Amino acid sequence: MSSITKKDLNNIVERIKDEAKKLEGKTILISGGSGFIGSYLNAVLFLLNKKVLKNKCKVISIDNYITGSRNNFLLDIKDKNFKFMDGDVRLPIITNEKVDYIVHAAGLASPFYYKKYPLETIESAVLGAKNLLELARVTKPASFLFFSSSEIYGDPDPASVPTPETYAGHVSSVGPRACYDESKRLAETLCITYNQIYNVPIKIVRPFNIYGPGMKHIDYRVIPTFIYKGLKGENLPVHDKGVQTRTFCYITDAVVAIFKVLISGKNSEVYNIGNDKPEIGMFELAQMITDMLNNGAKPLRKNYPPNYPAGEPQRRCPDLTKIKKQLNYEPEIDLKTGLNQTILWFKEEYNL
Repeated sequence: MSSITKKDLNNIVERIKDEAKKLEGKTILISGGSGFIGSYLNAVLFLLNKKVLKNKCKVISIDNYITGSRNNFLLDIKDKNFKFMDGDVRLPIITNEKVDYIVHAAGLASPFYYKKYPLETIESAVLGAKNLLELARVTKPASFLFFSSSEIYGDPDPASVPTPETYAGHVSSVGPRACYDESKRLAETLCITYNQIYNVPIKIVRPFNIYGPGMKHIDYRVIPTFIYKGLKGENLPVHDKGVQTRTFCYITDAVVAIFKVLISGKNSEVYNIGNDKPEIGMFELAQMITDMLNNGAKPLRKNYPPNYPAGEPQRRCPDLTKIKKQLNYEPEIDLKTGLNQTILWFKEEYNL
């Protein structure tokens, strides 16, 4: 594990250590535990056991490895308190363990992969949520957290940017991104329904453009693509005119927010997680990265490739008022710092 990742994990643990004491002696089940964010959740729980929790927690991590990695750099965990299962949440989940916390993080968040695997995308969200909610109905956990997405807002009206949790969304049910957007929306409805009928203590997070060390160079999302190609001295492919905007949240800030919602969030509530500044255009982002690399790579505007789904939202920026007020969350890592950390990690990981 790199010094960058060790520092990041310690940063997360320091920021959540008081709330995390509620996990003493508990069992946490994580679907998608070998994915980008799921790996961090596992690694943080491992570190909490070492540094914070006197009565260690247990973790059951499930992944079918469509996009997750068996040889994950964060998951070199050989510990009796951790069980890594090769499983599929699209099938019923059977365990003899008393599960106290459930996190449904399984899914295909990269547009490249949800275009490649549309049925798997729908089923991992909807059937996965149904199976885990059924488990929760029986085991009665303290908290159930569903990973939704900022994509459920679709292409928001400019008057609703930054976008609050109350915005209903502007999404096509038959568009090129519908397999991801609509499955997340339906899974949210399932979660709320299980809360209303069975009192399952659900919480929902809608992540906005999380990035950082651990993203694969073949993830095909914008930051790992720009950094990997730039480090190889290639031009950075900016889709269309590059005026579409995003805000980006470094992984440490995102994981802190996730744990805060899991442990302290209100039942049947939805929380945006991310960073609310700066809202930056894609050409401007590419220029920022090439300036940091300073190796001759340049931004290059080009048409969308055929393997990338059309209908990309033009703006994406969260209103974080709710999570800031209710859970005392504040993102700490600015974009330039986070990009620099990610660049350093890519250099180490891929010998560039």
